[in-house]
Amino acid sequence: MKKTFIKLLSTILPNQVANFAYNQLTNPQIKKLRPNELEVLDKSQKEILKFQDFDIQLYTWLGGQDTVLLIHGWEGQAGNFADLIQKLLEQNYTIYAFDAPSHGFSSTGKTSLFEFTELVGVLIRKFGVSKLVSHSFGGVATTFALFKNLDLKINKYVLLTTPDKFSERIEDVAEQVGITNKVKNILINRLEKETSLDVNQLNVSKFVKTINVNKALIIHDKKDTVIPISRSKNVHNNWKACEFIEIEGTGHFRILRTKSVIDKTLEFLNT
Repeated sequence: MKKTFIKLLSTILPNQVANFAYNQLTNPQIKKLRPNELEVLDKSQKEILKFQDFDIQLYTWLGGQDTVLLIHGWEGQAGNFADLIQKLLEQNYTIYAFDAPSHGFSSTGKTSLFEFTELVGVLIRKFGVSKLVSHSFGGVATTFALFKNLDLKINKYVLLTTPDKFSERIEDVAEQVGITNKVKNILINRLEKETSLDVNQLNVSKFVKTINVNKALIIHDKKDTVIPISRSKNVHNNWKACEFIEIEGTGHFRILRTKSVIDKTLEFLNT
């Protein structure tokens, strides 16, 4: 639907438009993988994990004793890390990855940040990893999981871009869809009622103040049009254990396939 039409409907049918916006937040649209990404997935050992009402697709690439868990972004999937996975294998890592609920090759259904978050905590425990790499929204799910499970100890954590405030995600959807402030408030009230959480408290820059991470690194392209670099800078400014690298020329998605970024990630994980 065009934004101008939705703005009109927002005035006439605010509750129905709020439902539409809610569906935008809870029903991820998945892009097809590239041939090389599928090839990398085919080389993994696969396992199905029963999680809530979902069949979660897990992937393992066996290597040495050094292990890492990869956490993709919203509307992403494990195959997005194909280039990084190949380099990690060359350095004898054992790599774990997954497709989140209603993502990739996992089963589909309505999902949210909160299921994603709970799953990340479950998998960190399952695999016993102390090194993590996340992309985009995966940084929200991971830091929230660590915030809720302060006994989980992480040695090294690389965030390839990260949002900050969940309220900003709602603002982004509101702008993308074209809803009014009235509809946005209906949406927020619905989310808060379902989760018993204050949306304004769901901030990565808050989570990172107490999570148990020894060293972290954020890499973000200064011209990222999906997540403004100011958001990850605010996370960095609130995270004493975190380094920050500003890059250019990768955008939001190509950052995962850029050699210099992969090299920086490996260097950080290995030192």
